[in-house]
Amino acid sequence: MSILVDKNTRLLVQGITGREGEFHTRQMIAYGTNVVAGVTPGRGGQTAIDGKVPVFNTVAEAVKQTGANVSVIYVPAAFAPDAMREAAAAGIPLVVCITEGIPANDMVATYAFIREHGARLIGPNCPGLLTPAEAKVGIIPGNIASPGPVGVVSKSGTLTYEAVDALTRIGLGQTTIVGIGGDPIIGTSFVDVLEMFQADSETEAIVLIGEIGGAAEIDAAKYIQEHVTKPVVSFIAGQTAPPGKRMGHAGAIITGGEGTAQEKIAALEAVGVRVARLPTDIAQLVKESL
Repeated sequence: MSILVDKNTRLLVQGITGREGEFHTRQMIAYGTNVVAGVTPGRGGQTAIDGKVPVFNTVAEAVKQTGANVSVIYVPAAFAPDAMREAAAAGIPLVVCITEGIPANDMVATYAFIREHGARLIGPNCPGLLTPAEAKVGIIPGNIASPGPVGVVSKSGTLTYEAVDALTRIGLGQTTIVGIGGDPIIGTSFVDVLEMFQADSETEAIVLIGEIGGAAEIDAAKYIQEHVTKPVVSFIAGQTAPPGKRMGHAGAIITGGEGTAQEKIAALEAVGVRVARLPTDIAQLVKESL
C-alpha cells in the first residue's frame, strides 16, 4: 500500500505552461501518473503537453471538469502562496508545492488557510513524492525508485535521491518516497509521515533523512519512541556545518546552539534509531534492520 499518492491520483498541475511546469509534467506523464488538468490564469480553453492536458483558468473549474484530487505547484515564489490557497479552497485534499524561495512570513498565513480548508500540504521547497510504479508528483527521478517495503521521508532533495538509488541497487524497493521540504514552515512534518508509514501494512522499515536547524528531528525521535514499532534508519546532513551559518535550505541554520547534527543524532540514537554516518551507509543499515 502506498501513502498519499497511487494509481487513483488524478493530478492537476498549477503552472503547467511555464518552463518548469511543462518539463516536469512530461516526466510525470512518462512515469504513468494520471495528469488530468493544468491551470494557468488566462490560458483557459487551451491544451498543454502536445494537446494531452486541458488547461483551465482556475483550480475550481479544473476540479469541477476533471475530478482532480491532487495538485502540484510549479509557480514562481511571488504567486505560489495564492496558488496553494486556491487549490485548498477548491477542495483539493493534497497540495504539493515544489516552489522554493517563499518568505516564511507568507507561509504562516498560507499554512493556516490550508489547514482551515481541511487540505494537506507537502512542501514548499520540496521534491514532492513518488509511489514506485504508481504515481510521481513532483521532481523525484522515477528511474531510481522501485516498489518494495521501505518508506522514505526526507527534508533534503538530493540526499533523498542518493538514498533511494542505493536502496534500489541493494534490492530494497520503496512503498512511498516523501520529500517534506527544508523551509522553516512546511505543511507536513516528519511526525505526520512517520504516522502514515507506521499505519501502512506494507511499509516494513523507514528511512528518515534530516538536517541541521530546527527541532523536527527531535520531535520525530520522541514520536518514534512512543508510537513507531518498525525499524528506522536515519541520516542527518550538515554534521560539519559551523554554528550560525545557513547551509543550503532556509531552515538549515543552528541558532542558540539548538538544532546541531550532534544533538539530533543523539536524540535519534537514544530511541533506538540507527543513524548512518555517511549517506552511502543508509541502504546497508536498512538491510541489516530487516
